[in-house]
Amino acid sequence: MKDVIIIGGGPSGLMAAVAAAEGGASVLLIDKGDKLGRKLAISGGGRCNVTNRKPIDELIQYIPGNGRFLYSAFSHFNNEDIITFFENLGIKVKEEDHGRMFPVTDSAKSVVNALLKKIGSLNVEIRTNTPVDTVLFEGDRTVGVKLKSGEKISSQKVIVAVGGKSVPNTGSTGDGYAWAKMAGHTITELYPTEVPLTSREPFIKNKELQGLALRDVAVSVLNPKGKVIVTHRWDMIFTHFGLSGPAILRCSQFVVKALKKFKAAYIPIEIDCYPDLNEEELFQRLLQLAKSDPKKALKNVWKGMVPERYLHFLLKQVELSLELTYHELPHSGVRAFAKALKGFQIKVDGTLSIEKAFITGGGVSLKEIDPKTMVSKIVEDLYFCGEILDIHGYTGGYNITAAFSTGHLAGSHAAATLT
Repeated sequence: MKDVIIIGGGPSGLMAAVAAAEGGASVLLIDKGDKLGRKLAISGGGRCNVTNRKPIDELIQYIPGNGRFLYSAFSHFNNEDIITFFENLGIKVKEEDHGRMFPVTDSAKSVVNALLKKIGSLNVEIRTNTPVDTVLFEGDRTVGVKLKSGEKISSQKVIVAVGGKSVPNTGSTGDGYAWAKMAGHTITELYPTEVPLTSREPFIKNKELQGLALRDVAVSVLNPKGKVIVTHRWDMIFTHFGLSGPAILRCSQFVVKALKKFKAAYIPIEIDCYPDLNEEELFQRLLQLAKSDPKKALKNVWKGMVPERYLHFLLKQVELSLELTYHELPHSGVRAFAKALKGFQIKVDGTLSIEKAFITGGGVSLKEIDPKTMVSKIVEDLYFCGEILDIHGYTGGYNITAAFSTGHLAGSHAAATLT
């Protein structure tokens, strides 16, 4: 008999184990994989973006999937608390662009190892390679878990921290949704977020721009009538199947929703390479550059405005020869090129699968979870934390912050309410 059983050894489960054990509970942490912290170990490109240092109100804006639900969790354990927590474990962190916080070691493994060492010092029992079959209930309360092996383990509290359906090679295969449904919970529709976009445009299929990165561009998702739904400014990259990179990942959930809402075959994405200039200002700059060296070909006079491959591609799109000089250049052609630099559109028809997404949208309905405790409103002593909940943010430390925060809250409350 354990006080608290935690299912799942990802960010929320590990933090829940620390909080519950520090609260005096005897804790069993169960994971079906052969090691804990697998998603943590690959996060942030293997460097582990442990949190984001933006102010709380701003942080919540970067969690467009029900971020407001997290106000209570953040009042209990927020991004500054996460920084302090890791620094107390000997993991110094540094701030990079957009408020992202990384370990000074630039190693996700150092973060995982520090967490595992902390859990070990708190005498948390760990069982890996131990798949759970189901959560056990008696009446309207949780009483433990049943393993796939048939073994039943009793406990006062159960915390489900098994993640969503994205990145399944880390163990997130959606197991927890069935347990939540068994308890009477609603699972909102699941969909991929923070996921690359697909396109059947000829230039994508022909791999004309494959591997080309554009830096600090404004990417907008448009509705079928051309109205902007959302804009994100960051880097992007062309791939053999479509588009990827931070700006694209942030736009992806809006593409998924727009495709469904408008029942559209595709949704336009617009790329603005000069978000700080309006079209007229860009037109005048292009004209001035051509005029300043009238004998030079356009491919040389406008070189450096954008990466060379993209320059040649856009000139081809607006039917301007690379070899044209200023004296041969029609003003209408310059305007067309300025327009392309400010708003080249690509038809995107979907995303890669939810398994290829960084984050799962949808999950256990938040209407059925107490935001101040993470406990189920339907079944006593059952908690949910992390990505299994219907909460999702952008990449950049926001999802891991939500996972650590909800995990810590669940673990703390579970320990504090033991009988």
